[in-house]
Amino acid sequence: MDISRARALRWRSHRIASPAPSVGEAAAHMLAVQGQEFWGGRWALAARTKGDLALSDVDAAFDRGELVRSWTMRGTIHVVPAADLAWVLSVTGERQQRSAAARLRQLGLDADDLRRAESVARAALTGGNRLTRAELFAVLGDAGIDPVGQRGVHVLYDLSMRMLVCQGPVVPRSGGPTREQYVVLAEEWLPHARTPDDPLAELFVRYIDGHGPAGAADFAWWAGLPIGMARTAAEAARDRLTEVEDGVFVAPAMPHRHPTAPDVVALPPFEESFISYADRTIACAPEFLASVGPGLNGIVRPVLVARGEIVGVWTHSLALKRHTDDPVPQLFARDAATDEEIAAALDRYRAFITA
Repeated sequence: MDISRARALRWRSHRIASPAPSVGEAAAHMLAVQGQEFWGGRWALAARTKGDLALSDVDAAFDRGELVRSWTMRGTIHVVPAADLAWVLSVTGERQQRSAAARLRQLGLDADDLRRAESVARAALTGGNRLTRAELFAVLGDAGIDPVGQRGVHVLYDLSMRMLVCQGPVVPRSGGPTREQYVVLAEEWLPHARTPDDPLAELFVRYIDGHGPAGAADFAWWAGLPIGMARTAAEAARDRLTEVEDGVFVAPAMPHRHPTAPDVVALPPFEESFISYADRTIACAPEFLASVGPGLNGIVRPVLVARGEIVGVWTHSLALKRHTDDPVPQLFARDAATDEEIAAALDRYRAFITA
């Protein structure tokens, strides 16, 4: 497919050029956005929603139980609609657990430890209780499960994979944007879970809705599934999608470009329109891929995007008293976008994070 057409179509699929009416609708359309950086996952949704949202607008969706955060695929934490978490993990959870088994053994966490962790976590959270990570780790420690050296995080991961817990309401932070969420009991926090008839096919359809044009190889990377399983998903979903080229799909009814959508936007680290494909050169010229990431530390930097193409990166600190500082852009080429376009893109983010 012509690269300009592919960028234009993806810009609509990702709801950058076609923002959703609400945060919840943006999240439902995307299904999952990466959220290793909690602020980044929230900005990913705000950037895909109409109007000038504040961080508190997105946090309210977590507090209402519309959104949660969990390890939905590839061992990577994502923001996902609460109603969709269970069925997504029904497709991806077992594979993630198998991948994590060796690390659990390295950390000295055996089946008895994990059963005990489930028991004490359930007891601590039942009845609508909520705990910060530190509080949960203290409960584990009191039960003889030492959380140090990443043991606590991996226990939390295991409990999440088994749908015992998820990360829900935000933890308030005085003087700056919150960086964490409360851990809650999934069966109490997710009472209205939906279950599609064919979860694997549904996962492919929802991926294409928010990421097309794309194909089975892209889906396999995004979902962390074998290519054979991805092809099975594509075939099962074929009659619900539009095939624009051999093996390349888009949604049959794509959102229309909004006339006031900006041509230049500042997007978060681990941005879905870049990271979610087997081949990322549609979003970013090959010579700049290393500047965006993933680097040796696995980090993917926040990006500046002009007309569907990544043209630079940017930085910003969420440290207390520094979150009000101006974000700092770094363009790959000075003529990629005007100073006014870059300033407007970063101003929208700054207003979001400081409101």
